[in-house]
Amino acid sequence: MRARLITQQGYDKLKEELDFLWRKERPEVTQKVTWAASLGDRSENADYQYNKKRLREIDRRVRYLRKCIDELGVVNYAPEQEGKVFFGAWVEIENDAGEIKRFRIVGYDEIFERKDYISIDSPMARGLLKKEVGDEVLIRTPAGEAYWYINKIEYIQS
Repeated sequence: MRARLITQQGYDKLKEELDFLWRKERPEVTQKVTWAASLGDRSENADYQYNKKRLREIDRRVRYLRKCIDELGVVNYAPEQEGKVFFGAWVEIENDAGEIKRFRIVGYDEIFERKDYISIDSPMARGLLKKEVGDEVLIRTPAGEAYWYINKIEYIQS
């Protein structure tokens, strides 16, 4: 089961998407569907079919966002987090081969469209939680085990 957590930035982004879909895009698409339907034969009307499909997609996403937003718990930064890896942290890690990775630990609903975000539910994030700079961490993933060293932990807005 996924953690139902989100950063304030992620929460705000989901709210903006919901607002855009509901107040701007849905009314525009509804207007196009109404116009296309008024032309007559809907079975061969590409405008009608495409916009009707888009309207269903918008409605599906709106339902998901409304449910999701109600269930999510916003996790805000607290000064007590400094120096340790917790939700919302930017973490830089390095392995013995010198490979360096930098990412932010966030909720599942925030990882899409961002290659530098990982889910709090991932094996990497779970393994790093509560660790400090300089700690060596054994991470177990489906691909195998690997040791990583924590180089840096930051709590910055992005």
